[in-house]
Amino acid sequence: MIWIGILIVALTFFAIIKRYETRLVLFVAGVAMALVVGKPLVTIDAFAKAMVNEGLVTTICTVMGFSYVMKLTGCDSHLVNLLTSLLRRAQFILIPGAVIITWVINIALPSTAGCAAAVGAVLIPTLIGTGVHPAMAAACVMSGTIGSVMSPGLAHNPFVAKLANVDVMTVIAGHTVAALVSLAVAATMLTIVSYLRKEGASVERSAQISGHEEKFKVNFIKALIPIIPLVLLVLGSKMVGLIPTVTVPQAMIIGVILGFVVTLGKAQEISKSFFKGMGDSYGEIMGIIIAAAVFTQGMDTIGLTGALIEKMKESQDIARYAASFGPFFLAVLSGSGDAAALAFNGAVTPHAAQFGFTITDMGSLATMSGGLGRTMSPVAGGAIVCATIAGVNPMEIAKRTAPGMVVAIIAVLIVLSFK
Repeated sequence: MIWIGILIVALTFFAIIKRYETRLVLFVAGVAMALVVGKPLVTIDAFAKAMVNEGLVTTICTVMGFSYVMKLTGCDSHLVNLLTSLLRRAQFILIPGAVIITWVINIALPSTAGCAAAVGAVLIPTLIGTGVHPAMAAACVMSGTIGSVMSPGLAHNPFVAKLANVDVMTVIAGHTVAALVSLAVAATMLTIVSYLRKEGASVERSAQISGHEEKFKVNFIKALIPIIPLVLLVLGSKMVGLIPTVTVPQAMIIGVILGFVVTLGKAQEISKSFFKGMGDSYGEIMGIIIAAAVFTQGMDTIGLTGALIEKMKESQDIARYAASFGPFFLAVLSGSGDAAALAFNGAVTPHAAQFGFTITDMGSLATMSGGLGRTMSPVAGGAIVCATIAGVNPMEIAKRTAPGMVVAIIAVLIVLSFK
């Protein structure tokens, strides 16, 4: 049975790499493993249980509803343009600055492709206008999309919080140092790559670019709206405690209300957009989590999870490297860090204490591993968006982001394993 389970898991990851529909692949694989031992209905029960996971549904749906409202009201564009205008005044830090700006915005807009589109539409042409090579400009934005690990709306953070029975801000606080280290590594390595390839700001390249950029007038109030919910969550967290505790849904709905206030003429459109965001996030993000629950239940039913845990008990190093490099390599190949990280966190992370880890540390390691791998994948949705805006091949972006991501995963492994 164990070998049959291994075969099904291998076929599952092969199908994901070949870009078959992730939810379908995970669901079918989970049911198939349970069917082998004559217990297919347990996976249906797992499906139903995951559908009504209160901590995940409320967090993810309200965050994405808020994100849709920010896009409708243009608040995200005002924030992007505000930060980009600041970057223009310090061209000597263009490359690392662009990575950092994207990283910050990715916290407020945790969707990789969505952030790449929102930021890339403004930042990539700006960088190209200063003479930065188009592929390097796109790589700056793509490298910054590892910031979502700091967002309470990233599916993995509430997922790990639920496993550890803590609030989502505790999970984020636990990997903040690792996230900042990965940012520093990514920005530094990309700067080095740009220097070695001579692809940074260039007067000659800038002079070849014709036309003038349309002037965008930033509304500072609108620019602040996307970050207010994040500020409320930090100030109300157990670690800071300057204000009463604010839950993620409360913070996001406050943000939506502020969106109403700054654009009173769009009340009906904002309402529709918020609920559309909630619905889309349930289908897209919760859909993967639900399908992953079926997959992990199938692994458990066929006995593969137990065998894997027993093997990992032999050495903490095996567990450590599996959590860091497993999701990383699958994300590079498939373009998505979600499937592997969610499968690992669902099956293995609940038993983290048996390997000498806390649940939050092991869960965060797998989460960040998948995100870093996705960032150097030429088939990731965000890479394709950035490549389209810059007019380059996605593989050219991957060549430039890869050194930083490889060094970053090693750094993250060290920080989270030995803190």
